[in-house]
Amino acid sequence: MGEFGMAHLAAGIGAGIVAMSAGFGIGKIASAAMEAIGRQPEAAGDVRGSMIIAAALIEGVALFGEVICFLLAGK
Repeated sequence: MGEFGMAHLAAGIGAGIVAMSAGFGIGKIASAAMEAIGRQPEAAGDVRGSMIIAAALIEGVALFGEVICFLLAGK
């Protein structure tokens, strides 16, 4: 496997790790939010808003990581 093959392999593994980590993070946020809503149903609106903001931040970081991996694969 040449130099370019290893770079593509590394970029693919990196993209997979980024996607898997983002999914795990969003899952943890959703789990914690559902627990909080279950304990205090009257705070559901506040918890939901905070959950959406946190999930959007994680998605932004994941998108940044995916773009970096694709740029590295294109070199």
